[in-house]
Amino acid sequence: MEPQWNPTSYPQSRSVIFLLVATSYTWLLPIASPQRIPTDPQAAPEYAHSIRLDGDIILGGLFPVHSRGDRGTPCGELKKEKGIHRLEAMMFAIDLINKDPELLPNITLGARILDTCSRDTYALEQSLTFVQALIERDGSDVRCANGDPPIFTKPDKIVGVIGAAASSVSIMVANILRLFKIPQISYASTAPELSDNSRYDFFSRVVPPDSYQAQAMMDIVTAMEWNYVSTLASEGNYGESGVEAFVQISRETGGVCIAQSLKIPREPRPGEFDKIIRRLLETSNARAIIMFANEDDIRRVLDAAKRNNQTGHFLWVGSDSWGSKISPVIGQERVAEGAITILPKRVSVDAFDRYFRSRSLSNNRRNVWFAEFWEENFNCKLGMHGKRPGSLKKCTGLEKVGRDSSYEQEGKVQFVMDAVYAMAHALHRMHRDLCYGYPGLCPRMANSIDGKELLSYIRAVNFNGSAGTPVVFNENGDAPGRYDIFQYQITNRSTAEYRVIGSWTNKLHLKVEDMRWRTGDPSLPASVCSIPCRAGERKKVVKGVPCCWHCERCEGYHYQASEFTCELCPYEMRPDTNRTGCVPIPIIKLEWHSPWAVVPVFISMLGIIATSFVIVTFVRYNDTPIVRASGREMSYVLLTGIFLCYAITFLMIATPDVGVCSFRRIFLGLGMCFSYAALLTKTNRIHRIFEQGKKSVTAPRFISPASQLVITFSLISVQLMGVFIWFAVDPPHTVVDYGEQRTQDPTSARGVLKCDISDLSLICSLGYSILLMVTCTVYAIKTRGVPETFNEAKPIGFTMYTTCIIWLAFIPIFFGTSQSAERMYIQTTTLTISLNLSASVSLGMLYMPKVYIILFHPEQNVPKRKRSFKAIVTAATMSGKLTQKGGDRPNGEVKTELCESMETNTSSTKTTYVSYSNHAI
Repeated sequence: MEPQWNPTSYPQSRSVIFLLVATSYTWLLPIASPQRIPTDPQAAPEYAHSIRLDGDIILGGLFPVHSRGDRGTPCGELKKEKGIHRLEAMMFAIDLINKDPELLPNITLGARILDTCSRDTYALEQSLTFVQALIERDGSDVRCANGDPPIFTKPDKIVGVIGAAASSVSIMVANILRLFKIPQISYASTAPELSDNSRYDFFSRVVPPDSYQAQAMMDIVTAMEWNYVSTLASEGNYGESGVEAFVQISRETGGVCIAQSLKIPREPRPGEFDKIIRRLLETSNARAIIMFANEDDIRRVLDAAKRNNQTGHFLWVGSDSWGSKISPVIGQERVAEGAITILPKRVSVDAFDRYFRSRSLSNNRRNVWFAEFWEENFNCKLGMHGKRPGSLKKCTGLEKVGRDSSYEQEGKVQFVMDAVYAMAHALHRMHRDLCYGYPGLCPRMANSIDGKELLSYIRAVNFNGSAGTPVVFNENGDAPGRYDIFQYQITNRSTAEYRVIGSWTNKLHLKVEDMRWRTGDPSLPASVCSIPCRAGERKKVVKGVPCCWHCERCEGYHYQASEFTCELCPYEMRPDTNRTGCVPIPIIKLEWHSPWAVVPVFISMLGIIATSFVIVTFVRYNDTPIVRASGREMSYVLLTGIFLCYAITFLMIATPDVGVCSFRRIFLGLGMCFSYAALLTKTNRIHRIFEQGKKSVTAPRFISPASQLVITFSLISVQLMGVFIWFAVDPPHTVVDYGEQRTQDPTSARGVLKCDISDLSLICSLGYSILLMVTCTVYAIKTRGVPETFNEAKPIGFTMYTTCIIWLAFIPIFFGTSQSAERMYIQTTTLTISLNLSASVSLGMLYMPKVYIILFHPEQNVPKRKRSFKAIVTAATMSGKLTQKGGDRPNGEVKTELCESMETNTSSTKTTYVSYSNHAI
């Protein structure tokens, strides 16, 4: 076994080690001396191991001119296409560059081309030639026979290497070249391992790595919206590494699950392919089959699918081994219909064809292997020194390539030329920067070209290559992947063909509209484990199989935040119709046309009209006895309160804003406060008068109209002071209440625009008025025994009793509906109607009878004689006592002098109205 060694493991002593190795190989390899290279094809071919072209800058070249040798020999048969075509492509590219006045002007490129014999260890030995010039030789201990110091042949200084072909060879050579900072550009090595820039930092390539092909196939699967596929590979490096790359990409990118990964054995048993088809059918939803298989395996898989009546079920995605080949699909076009295949983008360089067809033994003496190629290509023998044994015909030298032999340009020719041109463009830019304006090589480049600096120029090149496509490198030195995408289609004429449906150049360009399927349906066939969830549904992934899921709808106020989650909408929002987002909840308010508003507004308008009518009537008849007897000043205060109770309805229904909310706070309790403060003052006055009369004939204090107004407005000021304190502590503003009508069904949810007044604040605002009302009721009860002849105690009492009943009914209705969806409507309507009814009771019981007398019985509205306070109190007291004694008589009647006197002085058909303010008290 040949030694395997890794030079990178001991960088500290690499100069010493390679000095010894290189020196030893200098004597073993006569190729180092240009004088040993034969120029005559008849000369000993066994010494032909390299090609040397003179130049100012020398490039190295590694080509598999021969195949791997057998039985320990390093080299075997000549490779006409992969060897000769490729190395001729390098020399042809160098010729074109040397003739180009714009590229490296006044600088000539030379070459040192070696044969790798398709063997990595042999290539490693050959590549030592490239680093000889970088190793210092110590000749102090060596002397010639005459005692003179030795003279070493100066080796060529290689600035960069073109090659190698096989990935294993490039890996081996790259380990040495990186130690001496010699850049390397490969034209055929596609192993993904070489993309590791930390290990192969001086390696670049003009061909895409195999990982790009797997990425291209993954992009096709993604573009077809397939997320559940199976893989099928031929046993061996090609199939297994291809599938491994595809699976790795699927794991990294996600979104595509591998249902099954099957392998085709090298020596399949009978029925093996039928078994593979049956296993693929176990995951029938995974219709797409990713294939990295050789031609024979592809053909046998298609045949097995046909035998098992699965024509049209599977969706084949084939690698470049399928490409656009006819052999795998002959006789089974129907089962292969719709297959998508991939093939690296290649073009034939016409200029090279003309160049190579013109090569002959006479004009191509620089190629030391061309004589061997000539014999192989034309199946003849060059004299007695020809390498081909046997009694073959003798070569005339007049044979012509392409005329006397078949010729087809090898597929990597364009990449060889692109690699040479990439090196030339990098040197050109380096020369322009370091030797600007200097003809030829300046000292900075003539003495030494820094490999690391040259590498930076190589990675930065960008030019159109021989195929007309850009030649560029990424940060790892890889060229962009360029592939053509084919689909196998059967046209209406029943003829099958591969049709280009797109391309892949680092990114997929797919013409979906050009694709055809067996069913004739233009829509894309499916290869998914589970159907996509509808809008508003989240995926509940099956454990262990991320591409299989159950769909769950987002409920309530949740929306579909992502593919797998539902999230709650913000409080002021609700899900849209398809539950893929949130929309603002509609905001509502009590509208004027709502039935909840029409009824209280109607009552309020009638009340305002009635109150205005009473006020006008009282003003019109202000000096009449009945108005005077009612206490004009207090009556106007009371009527003002009644008017405000009616008017507050409009503020409660109006659209809330800062102004409306401010007026609501002020007037909500103010109307009731006006009313019940006036009534409380009246009832308190009556109570004090008759309580005082029981003790003495002296009138109580503060019973004059002015005093009554002061007391009334003092009570009202307490309400106003509380409101102003409320303003200072919590300024009025509007708020949207989303909780009031936040129903189970989000479509019915509404936000209610209202003033920021809580139920507690509302009750506190009305609380003082209710306190006045209760106190007034207490006084009304205490003065219930006062004769109707002398005061309004009984009408006031009936008014207060009714009002209390109204507000006792209001409280449970108001608070009992706090959880109702119609809360805003019910509470507003209840409050306004309660205020309206309270005002209506006061208006109807206290003032309508007076208005009726004033308008319809003016004969009763006449002045009466004035009596002293003592007479009034005495009469009232005696009347009360007699009323109490009347209960002891059988007929319940009592006759006294007081009554008789009263009856004498008063007509039986008239009511006497007494105004205490008209008496001298």
